[in-house]
Amino acid sequence: MKNQNWNTILPAICVPLHEDESIHEEELRKYVSWLASFDEIGGLVTNGHTGEITSMSLEERARVTRIVAEEVGDQVLVISGICSEGTQTAIAEAKAAEAAGADGILLMPPHIWLRFGMTQEAVINHYKKIAAAIHIGIIIHLYPFGTKAFYPVETLLELAKIPNVKAVKMGTRQEAVYEKDIRVLREKAPHLTILTCHDEYLLTSMLPGVDGALIGFAGCIPELITDMWKAVKAGDYATALSLEQKVSAMSEAIYGVGQPSGEAHARMKYAIYRRGIFSSPKMKEPVLPIHEKEKQQIEDALKKADLL
Repeated sequence: MKNQNWNTILPAICVPLHEDESIHEEELRKYVSWLASFDEIGGLVTNGHTGEITSMSLEERARVTRIVAEEVGDQVLVISGICSEGTQTAIAEAKAAEAAGADGILLMPPHIWLRFGMTQEAVINHYKKIAAAIHIGIIIHLYPFGTKAFYPVETLLELAKIPNVKAVKMGTRQEAVYEKDIRVLREKAPHLTILTCHDEYLLTSMLPGVDGALIGFAGCIPELITDMWKAVKAGDYATALSLEQKVSAMSEAIYGVGQPSGEAHARMKYAIYRRGIFSSPKMKEPVLPIHEKEKQQIEDALKKADLL
């Protein structure tokens, strides 16, 4: 029975590839079935940055979503990332995701806003037109505070008024702003699901009172992430801190001390490969294979986390 609750852990999945960069469908089906078996995972996100959306064709994006919906769409929510520069092209992509079986979309800002910024009016217009064109939910993808595509909390409050906006993926990456905005959203938009996406310091980002997490990391070490989330919800911080020791070892190997990057996603896919879940760590170019030193760091972290 599908969990319709958006307050959950949502892994942004990696996509296994053949050496020619085509989708390895059999492994993808096994992978998402494994993830959906964890009781704290109520949804899966296709076509996130972890899923190499910017290197996938529109046809590949729809195919990944269709495969996941066919395999586990009766068990968990299926959310598809949307990354498009124009409102009309984003509408077409969102409709394709809906037709492929998605229950919702993760709507990224047009990347032109990262370079030039945007007005609140433009953001709201973009969301309203996309929302009106589909019948499925929307998760707001909040970019970091230090970028020109960051939405201030006043903008988030306006977006929360759109009926099919269900949640916000809080990628603020500035702790004071993050905590303040959560307090404001709790007071003025209590219906909005708040999801952390701070893979690289996950436990800390859970503590201000979020409803779950939308992170690529949960597609790599789901057993540790889900157990830690259970402990946080139960107020069992001793257990949460104990699990954090293992999670942080993996975080340092994959993310270092910086924000997620294409290379971090390659390191994550390598960890999944070393766990025996994927048969290859192949990434779509321009991301290149990781170096031997990085591989050894991941090996060491997997051993420390008892996952190798």
